[in-house]
Amino acid sequence: MIASLRGTLIYKDTAVAVVECGGVGYKCFVTKNTLNRLPQINNEVFLYTYMVVREDAMDLYGFIDSNELETFKLITSVNGVGAKIGISILSDLSASQVTLSIASGDAKALTVASGVGIKLAQRIILELREKVGSITSSENDEISAVKSAVTSSNTSEVVEALVALGYSKGEASLAVARLDNTLSTDELIKQALKALARRL
Repeated sequence: MIASLRGTLIYKDTAVAVVECGGVGYKCFVTKNTLNRLPQINNEVFLYTYMVVREDAMDLYGFIDSNELETFKLITSVNGVGAKIGISILSDLSASQVTLSIASGDAKALTVASGVGIKLAQRIILELREKVGSITSSENDEISAVKSAVTSSNTSEVVEALVALGYSKGEASLAVARLDNTLSTDELIKQALKALARRL
């Protein structure tokens, strides 16, 4: 198993990066998020990698950081979700956005990825909701706060109001989770809208 690559980036396009290590070029399928963070051609690069071996192919997937790799492994652990879907999801959402969407039960957020319909998104959430705490400790704090925002009667009402205004459940839950839940519902909505506006 090839766990990582450090070498010279000799090629990249919309979905692939080739890293030369010791005279051998390793072709890695990458997410758009990783692609956007790669250096210029002929510069040194480091990628975390994950190898998928099938009867007819041996594919290598490259990730710019360990969070993205761990999220990819988590997504593809769902029955029927292959590497192509994992790459698609992590191309349209960051690793943090994926875990927060799963934690908050926001299936709609996952459907922005090509090839992910609402039923598949719901299945991913159903299978992974209890596992998302295993990603990173920094994200664990946010995930706990989001779960609290979704389940608390005071803040869940605010989340639903923000969803009605067009925000995704994940965005709304995260915005509300960072506020003082002792505030009135109206004040929470105002503060959440301000927070969401600053992120746009």
